[in-house]
Amino acid sequence: MKKFLLSTALLSMFAQPAFAATGQANTSAIVMFLLFIAGTMVITWWAARKTQTTSDFYTAGGGITGFQNGLAIAGDYISAASFLGIAGMVYVSGFDGIIYAIGFLFGWPVVMFLVAERLRNLGRFNFADVTAFRLEQTPMRVLAASASLLIIALYLIAQMVGAGKLIVLLFGLEYKISVIIIGSLMMIYVFFGGMTATTWVQIIKAVLMLAGGTLLAALVLMAFNWNPDAMLAEAVKVHPSGTELMAPGAGVSGNPLNALSLGLALAFGTAGLPHILMRFFTVSSAKEARKSVIWASSFIGYFYLLTFIIGFGAIALLVRHPEFYSGLAGDNSNMLTTLIGGTNMAAVHLSNAVGGSLLLGFLAAVTFATIVAVVAGLALAGAAAIAHDLYANVIARGRSTEKQEMRISKISTLVLGVLAVLLGIVFEDQNVAFMVGLAFAIAASANFPVLVLSVSWRGCTTRGATIGGFLGLAFATLWVVLSKTVWVDVFGNAEPISPFPNPGIFSIPLAFFAIWFFSITDKSARADKERDAFTALTVRSQTGIGRSGAQDH
Repeated sequence: MKKFLLSTALLSMFAQPAFAATGQANTSAIVMFLLFIAGTMVITWWAARKTQTTSDFYTAGGGITGFQNGLAIAGDYISAASFLGIAGMVYVSGFDGIIYAIGFLFGWPVVMFLVAERLRNLGRFNFADVTAFRLEQTPMRVLAASASLLIIALYLIAQMVGAGKLIVLLFGLEYKISVIIIGSLMMIYVFFGGMTATTWVQIIKAVLMLAGGTLLAALVLMAFNWNPDAMLAEAVKVHPSGTELMAPGAGVSGNPLNALSLGLALAFGTAGLPHILMRFFTVSSAKEARKSVIWASSFIGYFYLLTFIIGFGAIALLVRHPEFYSGLAGDNSNMLTTLIGGTNMAAVHLSNAVGGSLLLGFLAAVTFATIVAVVAGLALAGAAAIAHDLYANVIARGRSTEKQEMRISKISTLVLGVLAVLLGIVFEDQNVAFMVGLAFAIAASANFPVLVLSVSWRGCTTRGATIGGFLGLAFATLWVVLSKTVWVDVFGNAEPISPFPNPGIFSIPLAFFAIWFFSITDKSARADKERDAFTALTVRSQTGIGRSGAQDH
């Protein structure tokens, strides 16, 4: 095991000449990249020795502290796409870009007050354990696995494609090589180290991301004598939008329904993302679960505040560096269209402008760490859906041994890794921007309503939850497919059928209504038993009595 991990790290080092293939990488980026790989391989070797049971593999034995889990959640949640994307949106549209950051953050109070404590008290490995606590096992786990695997597939494709193209720009690697490296590292971390290795990779990534973002924001403010007003005034002065940069723009006023729909999906989708919900089973108690959310909210909120400074700092400072543009006009009128690498590279260029090649290399390594941490969390959640939900509880009907489930989990990890690489290569030239939004919409329209109503409403039945969950999933998916982002931009049709891209304003209420209606009209004997079981669920969810504790190692 140790020899294999060390040989993998060495193989990555010997692949160094590939970085120079396009002449775009710098030495700092390569050194920090290799240090990250070497460090995480050592952690994986250490974690592999601790990963012996399904509890170890899925939840790190339940022995992660609230602070550690909060950092890991932040590491899992803040993707390179959201960091660079939100900074890029602020660079383009100012105030409108901040709305996305607030939407991503707003979901965490929902998680804390509605699901975090109950998840920890009711489940073992994933949120399907919670929905199946009093409802019928097979339909609930099939629904949970279907929605989770679709969310994970969409997230993985978006991450792999975005990561591949980003690493091409940052390191000079060929696209296919970069996708293969990410997929391989993801498989190694999860296959050998399970949740323990994944957790510590996410913690390292969060620390690096917070440190890098803080340093970059501090250098930006230092350029304006620590005066944010001076930075904003300069941004308004040089940006083509002028004073409109500081006001709500087309992102809100252009289509208020779409903006509201997006906000709902971001707020409630967080409480339905399988790889995020899975993290609440890694702590020892409901108290630690609440601590996790508080720490995660603090870290995530702080980081998105940094993107505000980074985005406006990029507006104010990058125009002073025409070398970052492919032909900047004297009046800056084309600063949004000529930035090399596109507007999502604004933060990367800013790091070079204020910190030189050393900070650029550090940010490149942090971005790589971010990508690997997110895809590792996705792969682990996918493996749990396949092995724990579909195999152990649906196919084997609870009769599988722990050894068999572990074997299926590791096979699933390898299959997901290979699929992620192949899909990343297949979708290289496709517009995948809609996929993360669709993942949040499905999480908010399928997982969230079923999860919340199954633990908070006595009347919820298997029939209602199954029909409502699948209806929300199907409606959200169909709406996005028929919208401009897919129907026109991907399929090439002339006009969209859906009036706007985000389905949450319709799909979320539809799912809740369907669960309510088909539950209250369910008069079966099974439904009566499920309603009677609600009292036991409530006691367990509020007290944790009967829930196994953390395992010592």
